[in-house]
Amino acid sequence: MNQHLFLQSAVVFLLATVLMVPLARRFQLGAVLGYLAGGVLIGPSLLGLVPNDARVAQLSELGVVLLLFVIGLELSPQRLWVMRRAVFGVGWAQVTTAALAIGALARFGFGLGTAAAVVVGLGLALSSTAFGLQVLAERKELGSAHGRLGFAVLLFQDLAAIPLIAAVPLLAGAAASHTALPNLPALTRTVAVIVAVIVGGRLLLRPLFRAVAATRVAEVFTATALLVVIGTAWLMELAGISMALGAFLAGVLLADSEYRHELEAQIEPFKGLLLGLFFISVGMSANLGLLLREPLVVVGLVALLLAVKSALLWPLARLVGRIDAIAALRLTALLAGGGEFAFVVFKIAGDRHLLDRSQQSLLVLVITLSMALTPLLVGAAGWLARRLDRAPARPFDTIETDAPRVIIAGFGRVGQIVARVLRAHRIPFVALEHSIEQVESSRRFGTQIFFGDPSRPELLRAAQADRAEIFVLATDDPETNIRTARIVRRLFPHLRIVARARNRQHAYRLMDLNVPMVVRETFHSSLEMTRDVLRALGLDAATVDAHIARFREHDEAMLRAQYLVYDDEAALIQNAREALQELESLFAADAGESETEAAVTPEVSPDGARSG
Repeated sequence: MNQHLFLQSAVVFLLATVLMVPLARRFQLGAVLGYLAGGVLIGPSLLGLVPNDARVAQLSELGVVLLLFVIGLELSPQRLWVMRRAVFGVGWAQVTTAALAIGALARFGFGLGTAAAVVVGLGLALSSTAFGLQVLAERKELGSAHGRLGFAVLLFQDLAAIPLIAAVPLLAGAAASHTALPNLPALTRTVAVIVAVIVGGRLLLRPLFRAVAATRVAEVFTATALLVVIGTAWLMELAGISMALGAFLAGVLLADSEYRHELEAQIEPFKGLLLGLFFISVGMSANLGLLLREPLVVVGLVALLLAVKSALLWPLARLVGRIDAIAALRLTALLAGGGEFAFVVFKIAGDRHLLDRSQQSLLVLVITLSMALTPLLVGAAGWLARRLDRAPARPFDTIETDAPRVIIAGFGRVGQIVARVLRAHRIPFVALEHSIEQVESSRRFGTQIFFGDPSRPELLRAAQADRAEIFVLATDDPETNIRTARIVRRLFPHLRIVARARNRQHAYRLMDLNVPMVVRETFHSSLEMTRDVLRALGLDAATVDAHIARFREHDEAMLRAQYLVYDDEAALIQNAREALQELESLFAADAGESETEAAVTPEVSPDGARSG
């Protein structure tokens, strides 16, 4: 690729990213779909700004290699061990059942050979790790039940991709020789190279990075990581194995290294662009002409893929994953489409003549369209879940209890602690919680807790809010929190509200509603952690306690001052700078007073007599 063409391609790639990704994010379709759309737009199917020839394929393969290195770097053994039941339980069941079902359809329904059907079944059983995790992060659902289970399934799929990528050339060789099993020399060579890379990496990587760390040059870490990735990929290519597998193994070998975090910090700025490069190249390879020529075939195959995987995912999530029906629905929408590993697998299968070009083009188009539909499916599942949540079998529990002095809205981590202390003081309270699972779990311990949305006026009246004294607002969702506070202030102005705030901005919005007592959920625990840090650094306990008390008083005053200007960013920044200078002066003054007191106070000997 000459310099002019290289610069032109780079400009086109970057322009597609800058234009399409923000547009996709604006419509809440996810950045990955923006990259795919950008690739389709600049590829030969539409504008043809970058020709989809061998040179672009090489660039795309480099993107795949770097992508798999990044994914491998995140697969630490500690994470696998903690999540072993979900990863090797639900993940194994999903990949196995989906591969068998899709492989059987490919073999007996579409007439593919056995080896090709195995590759197609396993490739389509995988979902998109990059897409799935990004969708969960953008929707802030990584900590939800379906988010944790989805992460575990994707983690197993990443692990399953290692032997799959290595097995494709062996299956291709077996198909070419018309034998049921791959030839023994090829299998032996593949296993030997993988073992050599793993053992050699274990023995050489630690001394290598120790020497690199001694240079104290940050850029050398990036260069060393690239050397390990590309070098391992090159060795794999020489042995007739996929370069992508080599890069993935290199990432896994570095996953539990003590230098892993430094490497992650160095390559993190490039991670998004590398993923974008890969997805743009995938979008460029999508054959839209095939969609126009055979729309029924393409749309039918996409629908069939989504239907088969959904029919297997939902019962597995319910029975094996043990999550509720709504969470299982969200998980199914997230994982029903195809994934980026399938692109790698089918490219290798096409290069080894296990799949012909028309089959490969059709599969790539089906996967691309299924991934493009994922944000829409996730959005539809979320909409349906919200509708089902708003229409439970009962509007709320019938509340039959004595008049409480305290009402607790939200019975998560914060609400439970408040309830335990109130119970110990024999102070009557009523807890309201919108999660039926939490209600059923807490009732086993004898808690006065009832199911319902605490922002609903009829539920508050049923809980006798008109006779209570304190309303503890402990819900963890800021929007629900604000909505509930607004309703309580309007309908029950006599109630004193003690509200949980996630951060300063949340606290300001509560203060707008004249909530008198706002407690930032991590503020006091952060102060205790700071106290331990200062003591560990050698400061005496009295000084530490004084400084922590000083900081608490100063920050609360700062919160009240910033509340007056929190919608003026310039004033807020200026106030923060002035507050920092004031705090430094206060600490310096405290230190000066301590030194003065130490100088004028006579020392006392162990027997009590004054010395000096």
